[in-house]
Amino acid sequence: MTKPFEKRSLIALLAGNPYPGRGIAIGCTPDGQKAVLIYFIMGRSANSRNRVFEQRGEALFTRPFDESKVEDPSLIIYAPLRVLSREDRYSLILTNGDQTDTIFDALKRGASFEQALETRCFEPDAPNFTPRISGLAEWTPRGEKSYRLSILKSADPKGTGCLRQTFRYPMLAGTGHFISTYVTDGSPLPSFEGEPVRIEIPKDVKGFAQVLWDNLEPDNKISLYLRSVDFVTKETQNVMINRHGR
Repeated sequence: MTKPFEKRSLIALLAGNPYPGRGIAIGCTPDGQKAVLIYFIMGRSANSRNRVFEQRGEALFTRPFDESKVEDPSLIIYAPLRVLSREDRYSLILTNGDQTDTIFDALKRGASFEQALETRCFEPDAPNFTPRISGLAEWTPRGEKSYRLSILKSADPKGTGCLRQTFRYPMLAGTGHFISTYVTDGSPLPSFEGEPVRIEIPKDVKGFAQVLWDNLEPDNKISLYLRSVDFVTKETQNVMINRHGR
């Protein structure tokens, strides 16, 4: 059992876990000056493994590594990360599916993160019913800084209902939270349970990304991406690691 307010090591959480699936972590650097967003994808099938991350402008996309081997692009090709910059707030949206666009469009028209996700559900991939996990990091010129994590997962083994959970956190120096699609490997795959895990965010985010990658299960890991953004200057640092080449 963890102690109250204990921060776990994300590296330790991932090391030795054969299949957490897709994972999102959001938090703040120890100096309190930057937001940190992390996303990784894993895959067991040839179709899932045939992917790389590609950055286009401020957005991040998945794309096929080998176009000739694509079997079904519907759940594997999407934009995991989009940025929405407005006068009153700066928003980074990070998800494991095309609900990124659902949230982006909703925020643009003045709706909320929660309202956007009310229109979506878990993925239609029975018997796993892969959860849709989503994150939103936001801050304002007035110094308000927070992030949210959401999971939409099946409420029963038959996929007859959708359980919707959203968690909102203040940006605290050196602190973040992690959520993944699955607990570990299995048949069917067991969905993530409980609240997002409170984790430690280190100062060296570039080194952090590499160590995280090194500790993902070698056969199943596909890609990992980390972005840090300065709350004031918006200066960004991006780390992208793909199993396939670039």
